[in-house]
Amino acid sequence: MLELTSLEGSREVYGRALDFAQQQVRALVERDPGFYPMYTEQGRWRHGKAAWTHWCDGFLPGMMWIFAKRTRDAEWSRLAEEYTTPLEHRKLDRNVHDLGFIFLSTHHRWYRLTGREELNDIVIQAGRTLALRFKKKGEYLSSFMGPESIFIDIMANVGIIFYAAIQTGDRGLMDVAMKHSLTSRRVLVRGDGSSSHEGIYNLETGEFLRQSTQQGWRSDSCWARGLAWAIYGFTSAYKLVRDERFLQTAELCSDYFLEHVPANGVTPMDFDAPVAERRDETSAAAITAAALLRLAKLTPDRAKGMLYDQAARRVLLTLCQPPYLASETPDWEGILKEGIYHLNLNLGVAESVMWGEYFFVEALDRALGPV
Repeated sequence: MLELTSLEGSREVYGRALDFAQQQVRALVERDPGFYPMYTEQGRWRHGKAAWTHWCDGFLPGMMWIFAKRTRDAEWSRLAEEYTTPLEHRKLDRNVHDLGFIFLSTHHRWYRLTGREELNDIVIQAGRTLALRFKKKGEYLSSFMGPESIFIDIMANVGIIFYAAIQTGDRGLMDVAMKHSLTSRRVLVRGDGSSSHEGIYNLETGEFLRQSTQQGWRSDSCWARGLAWAIYGFTSAYKLVRDERFLQTAELCSDYFLEHVPANGVTPMDFDAPVAERRDETSAAAITAAALLRLAKLTPDRAKGMLYDQAARRVLLTLCQPPYLASETPDWEGILKEGIYHLNLNLGVAESVMWGEYFFVEALDRALGPV
C-alpha cells in the first residue's frame, strides 16, 4: 500500500526533474535530429530492436509543447512544430488504435497554445479516423491485434473521439465514444477495480468471450500499465462528458492502485505476478500520477480529492530521484529508468520508454501548476 509521507520541498524536486527532462530531450534532438524513439536499449535510444507497433511518435514533440508552455522559450516552440508537423498524415492512419496518443499530445497542445483552427481540424479528423475501428456487434473499438480484440489502452485514446464529437456536434461520434467506454467498463474492469489488458469477442454474434492479455502475467491478472490506462482514460472521459459512471470507474481503479501499489508508489509490471518475479514499471507509475492529479480536481468528494492529489505527488517524489530518475547514471539517454515496454517479447525491459517520459513530464507539469 502506498505510504503517504511529508511533501515538504516537493516543488523544488519537481522543478529539478523537469529541468533534467529538458536537458535529456535537448541532448536527444541534438544527437539524433529528426528521430522519434520508442524505448532504449542499455540506455540508448538508437538501436536495432523491433518497435512491435507504431504508436509513440507524439510523445517526444508532446514533451516539447509542455516545455514551450512552461518556459515560453521560442526554441522549444520551434522544435515542437518541427517534430509535430510530419505527423499530420497519420490523421488518416487506420492501422493503430493510438491516435489519441499521437494527436492529443501534439496538434491539440499546439492548437491550445495558438488557437489556429487548421490544427484543431487535424485533431478532429484523427478522432473520426479512430472511430472507424468501431464494431457494432459488441459495441467496441477494435485493437490493432484484430477485429475481435478490445484493449484497455484504447480508453486512453477514446478521448479524441469524445473531443471530435463535442467540437463538431456529431452525435454518431459521441455514440461511438460512449458505447466503447461503457463496454470497456463492463468487460475489462473487474468488480475490485483491477483491469484486464484485452477482451475477445465473437465477431459473428458480438458476444463477449473472455478476458485475455498480451503483456500481463495472466489473462486474469492486473497488468499495471493497463490499470494506469484505465484510470487515465475514464478520468479523461468523465472530464469531457461528466457521466457519473466514468467517475465511478476511475475512482474504483484508483482505489485498487492505492491499495496494491508498493509503499514508494512504483508499480510492479503486474500486480499479480509472483513476488520473486516482479519488476518495477515506472511508466505505469508516471501515467497513474498524471491521471490522479487530474482526478483529484474532478471528484466531488473533497477527502478523496486530497488523497488522490497526495498520492500522485508521493509517486512523483519517488520518480524524481535516483534510482528511477537517470540524473546520476552517466551516458543514460532517457529520463526515467526501469520502464517496461513488452516483457514477453523482451522489448524495452528495465529501460526508458517514450510514453513513460511523456506522462512523467505531464505529471510534473500538473503538479507544478499554472505557469
